[in-house]
Parts: sequence; C-alpha cells; structure tokens
Amino acid sequence: MYEFIRSFGPDIGRSSIMKNIKFALLQLTCSEDVQANQAKTIAKIREAAAQGAQVICLQELYRSVYFCHKQDAAYFDLAEVIPGPGTDSLLALAEELKIVIVASLFEKRAEGLYHNTTAVLDADGTYLGKYRKMHIPDDPAYFEKFYFTPGDLGYKVFKTQFANIGILICWDQWYPEAARITSLMGAEMLFYPTAIGWATAQDEATNTEQYNAWQTIQRSHAVANGVPVISVNRVGLEQDGLMKFWGGSFVSNPFGTLLYKASHDQEEIAVVDIDTEKSDSYRTHWPFLRDRRIDSYQSITKRYIDDEQ
Repeated sequence: MYEFIRSFGPDIGRSSIMKNIKFALLQLTCSEDVQANQAKTIAKIREAAAQGAQVICLQELYRSVYFCHKQDAAYFDLAEVIPGPGTDSLLALAEELKIVIVASLFEKRAEGLYHNTTAVLDADGTYLGKYRKMHIPDDPAYFEKFYFTPGDLGYKVFKTQFANIGILICWDQWYPEAARITSLMGAEMLFYPTAIGWATAQDEATNTEQYNAWQTIQRSHAVANGVPVISVNRVGLEQDGLMKFWGGSFVSNPFGTLLYKASHDQEEIAVVDIDTEKSDSYRTHWPFLRDRRIDSYQSITKRYIDDEQ
C-alpha cells in the first residue's frame, strides 16, 4: 500500500488565503463477497482518516465487482435504497471520524427502476444528498444501460463542512459539458468515482493510449474550469481474469499538473493536501470563465449540426 501526501500546486504570483483540505482516494480491488468488500473499505477509510484525511472518495460501485460486464438480472439484488441501511452505516462512520465520505452505490429507486448513484455524507453524520450518473454507456463489457436509468437530478454540488464538492461518475468524465456546468454551480473540485479497465487480451500500446486519453480528458476539465480534479478507479482482475481494472487514480491541480498518480496494479490509499484557494489565482491569470462567449453557444444543445437544420 502506498501513502502519498503533497502540497497543492505552485504559487503563480498571487497571495491567497490558505484553505488546505486533505483529500483521500481509496483504490481497491473487489470480490464477489459484498460483506468482505464493505469491511475492507471501512478499514481503509479508518486508515485514511488516521492519516488526516478530511474528505474520502470511494471508487464506483465499491461494494461489489463491476457486474455490468454481462446482463444478468440476479445482480439487481445488489441494489439498495438511498438513503437507507447502507448509507446509515457510513453516516455513523463519517460522524465518528469527522470526515466526509463520497460513496458510489447501486440505487434501487423503485421496483424495476435503478440508478448508478453517489451519496455524499457530511462530517457531522448528515446525509447531504445524492447524484445520479447522467451519461450511461453501453459497450462490450460495460452494459450499463441494462441496469441503470440515466440520472434525472441534474448536476449537483454538495456543501460539505470542508468544501463545496462536485460529483460526476465514470462515463460522465468524458463530457466537458458536465464538468463545466458543475464548476459553474460553484464546485471547488470535481470528483470522479470510476470503474474502467483493459481487456487482458488487449495489446500494451492500446492500453497505454486508452489510459492516456482517460487521464488527459479529465485533466483538461481541471484546466478549462480552474478546479482540481480527483479521479478514483478500482484495480485488479475481474470477470474470470478477462478484465484488468487499470487503477491509475490521480489528482490534478487546476492547471492539469499531476499531484498524485496511483499504480495500475496495486491497492493504494492516497492523502493529498489541496489548497482550494489556489483556484482563484489560476482563474485570474487564465480567465477562461471571463472570456466565455455564452451568447454563441446555443448550438451545444443540438445532437448534431448539419445543413438540414
């Protein structure tokens, strides 16, 4: 297990009031044993809190294997009501340790209606609400449309005791619109709980290209919006060894500099010290928000632009 603590970003010529917050990423393996996954995650949360973490983000669907590799109705039994017994146990832990927990769960909203959802639990044991994944993929080994209804709560920012945090989930990370809207709503950083991997039969060049694209798009959200990005992936072999989740969890500062990057094959806890006030300096010196031409963006709401429209 690797522990990492580092201060956030360079001073680029402007003084700021320090608002240092310690964020933790838990990059873990998962098994078919839900209770074992839960127990291990709780133990790792306690480790991260002992290292000073104030806000802890778990990987996507942390309680189970990534079951969306196939269409199997039996996996609907993993879903839970949110808030409910599952979040209640984490709320008690958040209150005990005085930490914020960002927990990605399989939500049962009603009979036959399910979501890929992240709950945000505040440091005083308060349930702050949930974000439902907006973009739902449907690809080989990622059959999420079979399980999840697209989110209908819109984009969300949660005012925790330590920071205003924006939550997006996995496939959301490829969409700059989602990052922009969440940032414009006042998010001081963007969290991306994730489950993404490589087919073990795939060649190394393709693996490298895919990981680099995944990291680059998220770092670009940090640059374009002037906020840190925290991306938390799972790791390990699943699906009878056919899928290797590539780990590589990372933290980017508001200008795309990597403050931390995890390995591709090890469980890791990282506690990263971030000064959220630095965003003001980056946004002032690189005023992308100031120079936006919002009067010219009407076409972004169209599926595609062609001569027939």
